[in-house]
Amino acid sequence: MKYIADASLFIIGKRLEGNFITVPSVVGELRDENARTSMELMDVRVEPPTSVFIKKVRDKALATRDSEELSATDIELLAKALEYSAREETTLVTDDFAVQNTALQLGIKVMPAGQRIIKDILTWEKQCMGCKRRFPQGDECPVCGSPMNKRRTNRVRKNK
Repeated sequence: MKYIADASLFIIGKRLEGNFITVPSVVGELRDENARTSMELMDVRVEPPTSVFIKKVRDKALATRDSEELSATDIELLAKALEYSAREETTLVTDDFAVQNTALQLGIKVMPAGQRIIKDILTWEKQCMGCKRRFPQGDECPVCGSPMNKRRTNRVRKNK
């Protein structure tokens, strides 16, 4: 089995059998010596994602409105998982709910490292706290200038 690994796998030190791949920015997130040692013991291959798959991930994250929650590392990790899942069976290991949500919408199999897996696939929008109008993104209402909150627009029960 091939696993695309987020930092949480190495931080928690979860043991899995298989081949491990991650992206350079995940390696940069590992500050703890135990996490780095865990990564080295797993013989992880480090590969940068391709720009084609980064664009696909960004487009999907914009559509689901998860783009505000995803870091550059998250996008790279999702791109690498999408790249591998297009050619062979791959599982993305992450505890990040926004990463899990986007991955599932991209058709990527997900497994948590230490937390629970998300139960529902969600899409989001922003709602103004003042005038209650809804917008696809932003922190400030373009109509009245009030702050906006993130609000769920759609929930689809994930198949188990």
